[in-house]
Amino acid sequence: MNSEDPLITYRRKPARLDIRKLEKFAAALRDRVAGGQVFHCLITGDAELRRLNRDFLSKDYATDVLSFPSADRAAGVGDLAISLGRARSQAREWGHSLETEVQILMLHGVLHLLGMDHESDSGRMRRAEIKWRKVFGLPTGVIERALIERAGAGAA
Repeated sequence: MNSEDPLITYRRKPARLDIRKLEKFAAALRDRVAGGQVFHCLITGDAELRRLNRDFLSKDYATDVLSFPSADRAAGVGDLAISLGRARSQAREWGHSLETEVQILMLHGVLHLLGMDHESDSGRMRRAEIKWRKVFGLPTGVIERALIERAGAGAA
């Protein structure tokens, strides 16, 4: 994989998705967040995310984004897979566009590819996600949502 390869592959190109906007965002992530290190993102459906989650992480359910860090950093930082179905549903739930949701998920995934883990890094990934969200003008991120949802569940 090199910097000339496409950053995003679509299992099926969606009719209503600003592909140029997402490609431009992916290039900005590569250049600014990943320090020029290449990654690849597959945008696909729930069934494929479920299969990937089951096969690689032994979790038998669909999820919104999966990150697969590269063992060989010379080849890039790794690969992402995003469920367009989950992204569409979450975009509606959080009140923004599908492109914005895919950008949020892509940012979250790239931070994982860079070795961050919000479940074990004492807030490092959360802080990085907040910083980059602000830089790119994105709304509430994945980690913050989980905290909001957890707090809401505790209040119920």
